[in-house]
Amino acid sequence: MALTIDAAFAARNFEELYGYSPVGVWSAPGRANLIGEHTDYNAGLVLPFAINRRTFAAIGQRTDGTVRVASEGFHGVIEVDFGAQSTPTLEGWSAYPLGVVQVLSELTGHAVEGFDIYLASDVPTGAGLSSSAAIECAVAIALNDIWDAGLSRSDIALAGQRAENTVVGAPTGFMDQFASMFGEPDSAIFLDCRSMDVRAVPLGLGDFEVLVMDTQEKHSHATGGYASRRKACDSAVDVMGVSTLRDITTDMLNETQQKLDEETFRRVKHVVTENVRVENAVAAFGARDFEAIGELFAASHASMRDDFEISTPALDLAVESSLAAGAVAARMTGGGFGGAAIALVASAQVPEVMTAVAEAFTAAGYQPPLQFTVVPSQGARRDI
Repeated sequence: MALTIDAAFAARNFEELYGYSPVGVWSAPGRANLIGEHTDYNAGLVLPFAINRRTFAAIGQRTDGTVRVASEGFHGVIEVDFGAQSTPTLEGWSAYPLGVVQVLSELTGHAVEGFDIYLASDVPTGAGLSSSAAIECAVAIALNDIWDAGLSRSDIALAGQRAENTVVGAPTGFMDQFASMFGEPDSAIFLDCRSMDVRAVPLGLGDFEVLVMDTQEKHSHATGGYASRRKACDSAVDVMGVSTLRDITTDMLNETQQKLDEETFRRVKHVVTENVRVENAVAAFGARDFEAIGELFAASHASMRDDFEISTPALDLAVESSLAAGAVAARMTGGGFGGAAIALVASAQVPEVMTAVAEAFTAAGYQPPLQFTVVPSQGARRDI
């Protein structure tokens, strides 16, 4: 029988580990991004949704400035003294929850009296479904309640991003945290990353489901290609003399191509055209135009594969094999260099598509992908 990860599970394990009951349990979801990749840190447009897989944070209060954190997915208890004179060194997986503690303390001016934290999650790690933002938002919304800090959901989302950028060292945007905070059932979140305007977009999926195909190729945003892509975008901003890549329109691409080297231009081209695809996808979902959605997903994946170069052969195979088996739309999702692809599949065809994708992976010599469907769900909340 599969293990049920929920608030009660987190509370029980907290009590078994620490010997007393938590003051509460809070949770936040992972997210799947329908379209709009690597546009968030370029002040662009994104269309993610919070998924029905969550990270639960059971928390108890201490009075000695010490924070202890443990997780169902990792062995041992990490202990850090926030009451010491010097800023503690945070590293490894615990930098995500402890980084939030540090950042919120700095933002609110609230001294860290101390906490015991137990985390439990069914959001796959390294799959492009933002397990990191789920951790950050679960801990942040808990501390906001416990400290009575009065932060808005946008404030909490930005605090999570700041922790990931400054403590973990991953140069990510804030799409993931906004999706985790603002998620709504049956809806995607249309986020303008320049104005920070958030609008729920009813998806009207009806008899269609979103299938996640996790290649199980693990990735990390703190190292490697993600940082180089962001650096290329920042370099293009300097050369073009604009504030952000959002200021470059499709009509300016010819001029842009003349001023940038070939690789940097392709990075810019992806971001500029992806913003247009996001706007068109919002309209297509509103009209339930699944043919248009399929075309937009295909163009987005091709752009990520060829211009931004963040796809992998396994991700390409997941997209191609799901479409060949009957999916109406498919693309890789998340930061790339591994992780997952998503497909929009008629409910009755989900088993057939899953089988076809698994067989294609086996034939290509890959380990079978982890496949499951997700539905748009509620954002961060207090559960107990």
